[in-house]
Amino acid sequence: MKGWEVARLGELRSVPGPGTLRWTPLRRHFGVTAFGVNAYTASEAGQDVVEEHTEETLGHEELYVVVAGSATFVLDGEEVPLPTGGAVFLRDPRVRRYARADEPGTTVLAVGGQPGAHEVSAWEYVFTAYAHADAGDVERGLAELDAGLAERPEHPPLLYHRACLLARDGRLDEARRALERALELNPALRERAAQDEDLLALGVAGEP
Repeated sequence: MKGWEVARLGELRSVPGPGTLRWTPLRRHFGVTAFGVNAYTASEAGQDVVEEHTEETLGHEELYVVVAGSATFVLDGEEVPLPTGGAVFLRDPRVRRYARADEPGTTVLAVGGQPGAHEVSAWEYVFTAYAHADAGDVERGLAELDAGLAERPEHPPLLYHRACLLARDGRLDEARRALERALELNPALRERAAQDEDLLALGVAGEP
């Protein structure tokens, strides 16, 4: 059995939901266990793409993304039109939510889950840090990595990339300390460090 699976929304079985809602059960189809994810499609303008509800019972956060067409969301009575590519995040489960299609074929992807259950991946801090550093703001990049380390102390890749940015900034003693700790925690990073242009000034030797 492969470790991945592909599907097209238009080819998956959909079923009627409340009102005029048409539900494509993505979570059920794939057997996702980390989060809830479903799609809702309207064949005609004016049909529901999110049923009116709150998440007070479950306490879930929800993210809706319009992946085709356009929809008008009604959030606690306020209308919010969203085109293709528009997204709305509802952090407060008490918000009463509803959405209708503004054109035929509108599809909305919904992702939801329990707040606090997800652990932020280190790559989010790393990608953001390099975006700042590559734009010339190394200090802001380091601040991003430090925020990651505050959440995940002594995380080897975060320490490694902190060493890279410190070395870019000419702070070689600090860079060496960060790198030494990263390699102590994860020796497998040594081969990468030996070839990393950011770390050339540290003279890192590869695996003996």
